Amino acid sequence: MELASEAALHRRPSPLRKIIAVASIAAGVQFGWALQLSLLTPYVQLLGVPHTWASFIWLCGPVSGMIIQPLAGYYSDHCTSRWGRRRPFIVAGTILVILAVILIGFAADIGRAAGDHPEKKTKVNAVVVFVVGFWVLDVANNMMQGPCRALLADMSGHNQKKTRTANAYFSFFMAVGNILGYAAGSYSDIHKVFPFSKTKACDVYCANLKSCFIFAIILLIILTSTAVVLVKERPHSPTQHQLSETKGEDEKKKQKQQDDEDDEEDEEEIPSPFFGQIFSALGNLSRPMWMLILVTSLNWLAWFGFLLFDTDWMGKEIYGGSVDGDNSHLYDKGVHAGSLGLMLNSVVLGLMSLAIEPTARWVGGVKRVWGIGNFILAICLALTVAASKMAKSHRQEAAAAGRSLVPSAEVKIFAWAIFAILGIPQAITFSIPFALASIYSSSSGAGQGLSLGVLNLAIVLPQMLVSVASGPVDKLFGGGNLPVFVAGAIAAVASGIAAFTVLPTPPPHHSPSPSTKL
Repeated sequence: MELASEAALHRRPSPLRKIIAVASIAAGVQFGWALQLSLLTPYVQLLGVPHTWASFIWLCGPVSGMIIQPLAGYYSDHCTSRWGRRRPFIVAGTILVILAVILIGFAADIGRAAGDHPEKKTKVNAVVVFVVGFWVLDVANNMMQGPCRALLADMSGHNQKKTRTANAYFSFFMAVGNILGYAAGSYSDIHKVFPFSKTKACDVYCANLKSCFIFAIILLIILTSTAVVLVKERPHSPTQHQLSETKGEDEKKKQKQQDDEDDEEDEEEIPSPFFGQIFSALGNLSRPMWMLILVTSLNWLAWFGFLLFDTDWMGKEIYGGSVDGDNSHLYDKGVHAGSLGLMLNSVVLGLMSLAIEPTARWVGGVKRVWGIGNFILAICLALTVAASKMAKSHRQEAAAAGRSLVPSAEVKIFAWAIFAILGIPQAITFSIPFALASIYSSSSGAGQGLSLGVLNLAIVLPQMLVSVASGPVDKLFGGGNLPVFVAGAIAAVASGIAAFTVLPTPPPHHSPSPSTKL
């Protein structure tokens, strides 16, 4: 995984304002993710997909992430476009996002036009359009996020503090996108801004989702356009060796001839450069990178169950509602309350993102920050059981007294507090692992895009496991969300212990060496 031109492209860190401009793209990307996390699982069920199968639809995200991010990372490392290495992928991802949200937002309308019967529970055509759009959206997001983070690492100029700061800003703007997305999701009349969004096939809930996606398109176009215009990249000129100025012309010609011969041999020996690079990267991982992958994998095993079913948990366990039937209104209120909880989570996420660097200095290093964050995550996930039991007890008392079944203020505050506190470990998860991966790859002279793609495998593989297992496990325990939350708490404890015990302290800043392992 050696890229000779990597250090030459960005010898000195870019100005902070340009780093912020690139990091702000995360707000546009995360706006769409926030809408997925807060509204799409209930939307899928409204289209007629059972709860136990909703998680399998979410499987497309990890699958696309496993393939697309390493692929985009590798080809962005080697892209020779005159527009630069990363920007073409960012622009292409933006175009795909626009296409995807149109498919998702108008899935019900397209399905109705294709012959879906409004009285049938499962709208087959609408579900097919939705799934296609969902896959395209995940592909587009992964196509953008990898090169965005790689561009930030390039712009940091191998400066560790700048790298951590760039990733912290990326995390901060993810929080901004979350806040905008969850705020839009929690506003039940947003469809009135776009009156055409409500149709015979698309009710108020569907129209709200459609309107939110329109706002997401506008925001992403503005942020991406600003970043690609403001930040210029040098075109990448791949070279095998940097020739010394002191060499004579004959020696340079001989060196060039040898390089050409090496290139021809490499092309014959490696018919599939991308997969060859991936396997080479995995085969040459040093112990620090393997430990980083271990902690990251356990961390995402803990996170993904909650991220997948957080608003569903509010609708079912906290509000006692159901997607269908007499209590569907309670479920809808719970989903909107969950969106508000996620917005509170994002406020804390944004504040903590800006506090990671001083916090690391205070507690003695980023690995300690990550370990503490994992223990906070474990406590919060365990508290979802207590909040659910508290809500159930309140409903039983209210039903016996003939009162409203809507949760009491105490129950809602308890649930919202869990959402808010989870913003602390989430900021750490969105920042520290990527900064460490960039630092390790910088010390090896490796391509940032492919290195971050390798790290992404440690994120998507746990997501795939949770996506496949969560539905059957929840059904086995009665159809609720708590079993996967409890399993996540256990994984968070394991991740915290690993962060303290086996994750190495980042190496001191030094110039990249081709002989150093990733």
